[in-house]
Amino acid sequence: MMKMMSSKTLCLILSSGLLSLSAQAQRPTNLRQKENTAYAKEKLSEATAQRKNLEQKLDTFISAERIGKNIKDLSAIPHHLGSPGSKAVAENILAQFKQYGWDAQIETYQVLFPTPKTRVLEMVSPGVYKALLKEPALKEDGTSNQEGQLPTYNCWSADGDVTAELVFVNYGVPADYETLEKLGIDVKGKIVIAKYGRSWRGIKPKIAQEHGAVGCIIYSDPKDDGYGAGDVYPKGAFKNEYGVQRGSIMDMVIYPGDPLTPNIGSTANAKRLDRLSAPNLLKIPVLPISYHDAKPLLEALEGPVAPADWRGGLPFTYHVGPGKTKVHLKVDFNWNTVPAYNVIAKIKGSTYPDQWVLRGNHHDAWVNGANDPVSGMAAELEEARAIGELLKTGWKPKRTLVYCAWDGEEQGLMGSTEWVEDHAAELQQKCVVYLNSDSNGRGFLGAEGSHALESLVFEAAKDVRDPQTGISVFERKRAEEIATAPTPKAKQAAMQEKELHLGAMGSGSDYSSFIQHLGIPALNIGFGGEDPGGEYHSIYDSYDHYSRFKDPGFNYGVALGQLNGRIVLRMADDEQLPFNFGILQKTIAGYVKELSSTTDQMRENTQIENEVIKSFAYLNAADATKNEALPKIKPEVPFLDFSPVQNALVDLENAYKNINKWLSNSGALSEKANAGLYRAEQQLLSSNGLPRRPWFKHTIYAPGFYTGYGVKTMPGIREAIEQRDWKEAQEQIQIAASQIKQLAAHLLTIPQ
Repeated sequence: MMKMMSSKTLCLILSSGLLSLSAQAQRPTNLRQKENTAYAKEKLSEATAQRKNLEQKLDTFISAERIGKNIKDLSAIPHHLGSPGSKAVAENILAQFKQYGWDAQIETYQVLFPTPKTRVLEMVSPGVYKALLKEPALKEDGTSNQEGQLPTYNCWSADGDVTAELVFVNYGVPADYETLEKLGIDVKGKIVIAKYGRSWRGIKPKIAQEHGAVGCIIYSDPKDDGYGAGDVYPKGAFKNEYGVQRGSIMDMVIYPGDPLTPNIGSTANAKRLDRLSAPNLLKIPVLPISYHDAKPLLEALEGPVAPADWRGGLPFTYHVGPGKTKVHLKVDFNWNTVPAYNVIAKIKGSTYPDQWVLRGNHHDAWVNGANDPVSGMAAELEEARAIGELLKTGWKPKRTLVYCAWDGEEQGLMGSTEWVEDHAAELQQKCVVYLNSDSNGRGFLGAEGSHALESLVFEAAKDVRDPQTGISVFERKRAEEIATAPTPKAKQAAMQEKELHLGAMGSGSDYSSFIQHLGIPALNIGFGGEDPGGEYHSIYDSYDHYSRFKDPGFNYGVALGQLNGRIVLRMADDEQLPFNFGILQKTIAGYVKELSSTTDQMRENTQIENEVIKSFAYLNAADATKNEALPKIKPEVPFLDFSPVQNALVDLENAYKNINKWLSNSGALSEKANAGLYRAEQQLLSSNGLPRRPWFKHTIYAPGFYTGYGVKTMPGIREAIEQRDWKEAQEQIQIAASQIKQLAAHLLTIPQ
């Protein structure tokens, strides 16, 4: 029987409890904060130890031997978009994902893909020469003699049959046409021949077309990646006289993916544009050739001697033309719709299944593609296998992992873009990060991406060993930056810099749709710099070439798997996603300062140039014997008001300081708070997109309108300044400021 408590005793107990609660309530706030911070640090220490143990296990599961085997197997046959080989490679990758414990499937899209029916290039005067347009098989290269190889061509050339005078345009970039203008040479109605290099290949015919050329030939000069650079294949790694770089010339800076389905996935029933009205397809015929085929054409040219920095490595004097040298160029294509096979593999998250960490690499190649893309794909598959082994130990990722193998990247980021456009709404809700790789070689770490993730990348890089030196890949990259600094002052600054910085993202691989169209944080990581070669997009991008020259032993494939694997695991399991918006704010502030200085310098240069022109005009007027054509006076550079974007950056600075303070006291975050962090980059998207290319919406990163792969930071502002469109520049300053203020306001909502 329970003994009844006296009222006096009850009062004493209640009084004691209330006093205890009162004492806790009166304890100093800073003491409670210290206790919370100490607890958070203890939990962080435990989590760090668990993470280190997990990542060490990951390392033991990644094998150079298996990476090498996958490179050999996946590059054993030609496997371009739409080919039987492409389907076989996709099915091989699918089977591996399933074997490793992933839930995997193939998602197929129907995309336009032209392949050549006719390719003719011949000199018709003053002499006669018919181009070979073929790469010979080599006994030293076991896959160079296979059936099913795509011939040498530029995908997305227009059908065309033209005969015209030939003009050499150096690398075919805008500055080269300025030089031609000074020489009094017009390419209108001509066929131009340009060297590969200095810009993405698609920019060369684009600019030629804008200047009125009726055709474009692109060749690889031996000075750049042939015998001028080193021994040629098969003796050495570099391009032999017959090697040709295939490649897309789609105007991807307008939009990538299937040209007929902008903004929507190219499913079987998708509404399609008429091909001839697609705004990212050129209107002139284009053909790539070897330096064997370029030699007789260039040697026959007359006209002015080419400027010193235009001259290549062929054994004659380079002339610009035009003159008696005429060529006949004819190409036409099968404009077929073909399947693109994307392999999508998932492991469902145990805690946050609706937050996705995406990892991708493409699997299609122009021919066999051991380096591009199989070397990166093999590393991704080995990561997937290692993660499968971790699952067997009882570990499960907190967030869902999605590993992707894209098709049709070479033709214009087809597979990834169509998948992103098809799943856009879901991805903007769920995708935490997209981590990309592509071809991989030996040498130094290369990393670019969303600057809020800079610390994540380089902290992980400190824990991965460089295969050649034994130090971390972080320290080796830092040493390279010191060694290659161009001036003593720059070298000293590099030595004082203790951290590394992400590059900004342009285009050229499958990250583009994620970050620049949807505003999803993205990274692109690989190794290279000591992997010589001229095999790019040729039949000689083979296992034999790769295993001899690119990454013998496949050890940098291991380093890539270990680094990307770490980033995936940290993004999957961190209770507080590792975004640092302070780094992003400082990076953008640096871009704005650079733009302001550039404008000031343009103003000063314009004033000086105009004074020089006026002086020459005065001398001409004073001397009746002179009748020189003088450049036109340039309009003065007006004052641009950068204060809107500078003020917006102050808002962003205050916001990130506020959220950093909150994050440092928060420990684990709620699902909603973490979602606020990874959706923050979407605030930098402009609803109308960039001028003349609305598909690209990111106001901080985009491929340049005349650089292609090369990035233009603050692209709306920067390109308006470069084009001297001051009204548009001021408008774009306002737009960028609006998006930065929107990001700042978004960050302030996360703690609520």
